Amino acid sequence: MRIIYSLLIGLLLFVSCQNNSKTYDNQITFSDEFLSSAVIYEANIRQFTQQGTFAEFQKHIPHLKSLGVDIIWLMPIHPIGELKRKGGLGSYYSIKDYRGVNPEFGNLDDFKKLIYAIHDAGMLVILDWVAGHTAWDHPWVADHPDWYLKDSDGNIIPPNPDWTDVAGLDFSNAEMLQALEDDMSYWIEDIGVDGFRCDAAYNISIDFWKKTINRLNETKPVYMLAESDANHKGGYPLIDLFDSSYGWHTHHLLNEIARGNETAKSLTEHLIGMSEVYSPTHAVMNFTSNHDENSWQGDVFERLGPAAEVLSVLTYVMPGMPLIYGGQEFGLDKRLAFFEKDLIEKKDSPFFNLFTKLNMLKENNRIKYLNLDNEISEIFSTDQIIPSAGQGIIALQCRDDDSEIISVLEKINHKDTYKRAHIERNILKVLEGDCETAIGAYSIIEGGKITVQAELFSLDGSQIFYEKKSGNIDMFKEIGTEVGNTLKIKSNNSYKK
Repeated sequence: MRIIYSLLIGLLLFVSCQNNSKTYDNQITFSDEFLSSAVIYEANIRQFTQQGTFAEFQKHIPHLKSLGVDIIWLMPIHPIGELKRKGGLGSYYSIKDYRGVNPEFGNLDDFKKLIYAIHDAGMLVILDWVAGHTAWDHPWVADHPDWYLKDSDGNIIPPNPDWTDVAGLDFSNAEMLQALEDDMSYWIEDIGVDGFRCDAAYNISIDFWKKTINRLNETKPVYMLAESDANHKGGYPLIDLFDSSYGWHTHHLLNEIARGNETAKSLTEHLIGMSEVYSPTHAVMNFTSNHDENSWQGDVFERLGPAAEVLSVLTYVMPGMPLIYGGQEFGLDKRLAFFEKDLIEKKDSPFFNLFTKLNMLKENNRIKYLNLDNEISEIFSTDQIIPSAGQGIIALQCRDDDSEIISVLEKINHKDTYKRAHIERNILKVLEGDCETAIGAYSIIEGGKITVQAELFSLDGSQIFYEKKSGNIDMFKEIGTEVGNTLKIKSNNSYKK
């Protein structure tokens, strides 16, 4: 159990990718190592600069590169419908033309220049693709009304009663599916983007995704992110098709942990369950915010309070790929208006340094599954080899009088692991052990009882001193000390230089 927990809290576990190397235009390489350490950034062109254009956003590519971003996800760049529009500028997700570019942002040449700049900086660019619905003034509504969902009276309807600004597409219509596939292919084959974030992918025909993804990969291997997780109806089959998916359930647990309604134990159990569902080659996207959460549920400080920083770190050490929502690096502390201009304030924030350091650690200290199942000849038990004290446990240290930080850390503290760490470290303390001392210590907690076993080698390795002790869980502070003292007596200090 401790091994699995340590994978949750402490190790940088990332997806191990296939052995193929994926090459894109403009010197960008989509390789195993690239994916294993990738960081995704969600960019809102409208809100990122005062001008809200591709050209102005392009000037900030060096900023994103210095932050450590690898994949830029652009929220929808297409023309926005005017018929039944919400607000003054409308929703990015009300698509008027799948092959067009929103004139507010610039023209197609401006967009191509942006792609080139992103690739030149060594980053991938993916488009937000809205396959489930269109604007009411999309040409398909007039030219192909049979491509849309209808009520019992034959009227075109939205896919959701609240989404009044869009018309729902009918995924039983083969002609519509082909047209949609052709439009997606256009951006890969003709324009050179590197993939898609697929909006509400779980609501769309699995057969469509299979056929379309196969076609896209014939041009070049593409990076595909599904807005879905295994908990969505229809979400499970998408895992094998897409490179990545959302960690929605994980995100909601983080919110509840911050509110004090859930604990690290719930998160541990959830991630253990995920390991049984998701393959090591599927990268779950972890996040504390995105455009939906920010606009409708609140900014990170509203939802997470003082735990915002700690839980941001956690998105990096859980299995998967972290997302930075545009503006988080500037300490975004407001809900961005969804249908209006609402500029992201670029102010100094500790989050820029935090994300930069996390991205550097992720790049330099990546740990990947190595797919060595066929190479493993034996798995050792603790009866054969006792690990080092506290091995696999991640500890966060702070001042004992810092009540605010302690209250935040308490929400992610795994109490059983905390007690086991105390036991094993107390053995080291008594023996005055260091990195050159041959000491093993391992404890387990079962049914309210603690059992610890430890071994100590003499300096020349000729003698092994062993001790095992069990006791009530309330004795965790004393039991390690007792084992350490017993080993010290048995060895007669023969383990010291």
